[in-house]
Amino acid sequence: MNARERFSRTMQYKAVDRAPFYEFMWPTWPETAERWAREGGYVQGKTEFGCDKWLVEYSWFWPQPPFARDILEEDSEHVTFVDPQGIVMREFKNNPLSSMPQFIRYPVETREDFRKYWRERMRPDLAQRIGPDWRQRLGGLRNRDFPFVIIADRWGGFFGPQRNLVGVESLCTLFYDDPAFVEEMLEADADFLIQMLSQILEVTDVDVFGFWEDMAYHTAPLLSPKLSRHFMLPRYRKVVDFGRAHGVHMFGLDSDGNIDPLIPVWLDSGIDILYPFEVQADMDVVALRKKYGRDLRMWGGVDKRSLAVGRDAIEKELERVKPLIAEGGYLPMLDHSATPDTPYENYRYFLERLKTFL
Repeated sequence: MNARERFSRTMQYKAVDRAPFYEFMWPTWPETAERWAREGGYVQGKTEFGCDKWLVEYSWFWPQPPFARDILEEDSEHVTFVDPQGIVMREFKNNPLSSMPQFIRYPVETREDFRKYWRERMRPDLAQRIGPDWRQRLGGLRNRDFPFVIIADRWGGFFGPQRNLVGVESLCTLFYDDPAFVEEMLEADADFLIQMLSQILEVTDVDVFGFWEDMAYHTAPLLSPKLSRHFMLPRYRKVVDFGRAHGVHMFGLDSDGNIDPLIPVWLDSGIDILYPFEVQADMDVVALRKKYGRDLRMWGGVDKRSLAVGRDAIEKELERVKPLIAEGGYLPMLDHSATPDTPYENYRYFLERLKTFL
């Protein structure tokens, strides 16, 4: 059984030779990679652990051309700059990706700002976004024997991308103060996703297309189920219906935090798979399978914190998710990137032991 067959049959709860074996899509933070390099010669993106093959593309949907990195202020510890999305932010100079930046100003404050941004940065030009040979590259995937996953990272969704444009607080108040503006932004993104997919699906099919939201914190979502159902569900459905009719086999969605109240909305939207199910946000994949049944497929859900504790904690976590591995509709992976307090030996032990549970 090849990797694509194994993946597809697992997501459909069908019999397989064994469960798929994958790392989390973004396995480590920069400090973690540095530690692992010191402890065992790890090289991010190159060190392999014998995982099944899949192709995960997540760079095609960002603003293009990106904003130039313009440094506005700098001292010995911090740098304030314009990021590729047009957000003005302040970060630590050393290892900025492992701490939350301070968001100072967002690129959209008015409708005209949004329309200009979308007109100039969000054109669905695949030659510019993927490369002039995009048809040949994607056409070569038609007869693949591994899964092809496209994630519209940061710019494929109906809360996360809009948050990148106007900021969390502004977006949350716009749902009440100017719902027509929100509707305009959501429709524009839905149309953008469909325009992108329509070209991709002319030359190949896609095993999973992933939305990106990150719209929850530790205890609850940032938007109520009622508002999500009113504003977001019709746009998910618009993209999902188009994709299913033209060659997307399944749809996924990425959101950290406690997403439980939104799961019914996403299932009603036609979304099949959610991830990463952070244990520290009370996202227990075993309990959620009992609650929502087989309509909810899941990736992740293994507590990354267990790897910092040691082998006994790792064994306990693997035993906890073992029933889901056996049932199917589940990819056992960490519930996000491995943290800097994780010894390299513990990560290797986790993957080696995971293989024995498949």
